[in-house]
Amino acid sequence: MKNLFTLLTLLLALSFPAFLIAGGASDQREGQQGSGARDVGHGHVPSHGPPPAPNAAPRASESRASENRAPEGRPQDDHHSFRDRPSHPEAPHVHHNDQWVGHDSGRDDPHYHVDHPWEHGRFAGGFGRSHVYHLGGGNRERFRFGGFFFSVAPYDYRYVGDWNWDGDPIVIYEDPDHDGWYLAYDARLGTYVHVEYLGSR
Repeated sequence: MKNLFTLLTLLLALSFPAFLIAGGASDQREGQQGSGARDVGHGHVPSHGPPPAPNAAPRASESRASENRAPEGRPQDDHHSFRDRPSHPEAPHVHHNDQWVGHDSGRDDPHYHVDHPWEHGRFAGGFGRSHVYHLGGGNRERFRFGGFFFSVAPYDYRYVGDWNWDGDPIVIYEDPDHDGWYLAYDARLGTYVHVEYLGSR
């Protein structure tokens, strides 16, 4: 019986390193195949919002009549892909290195034009990574957290289908290009959308 116990212990000791090597190889394969899946979302909160888009300042030679055409570098048909890596979301998102993907349409993007910017006042609840809120109900037309109410820009409705309106961690950033809008970042998914502040209680 003692020999059997010794033999089993020896076999276990010899197989353990092989198990670790196989597990490491599996992790390495996963890292090679899906390395992008872990660098978006998963609780990461960007340290800052996006910079202004390069074409954010209107040129003096451009007239109001030109606002309806697509900004330079943007497809005219409104189909813009945000999937910069195979495992990344098909929505505006932020990499773990704080690179904002998709916030590049500039100041004159007609999808985010507001006739009366900040009509309900300005959000004063706090911006950025030191102010993580949790959604407390609602939907894309009107959602809330911490006594503050917002609505998603209609043009961005398609990007919030997988948001959990009853608990996702949300961080608000100022939008450097579009007056009247803020950016709501979902830390679980790593995606963000334009939102309008509707006021507090």
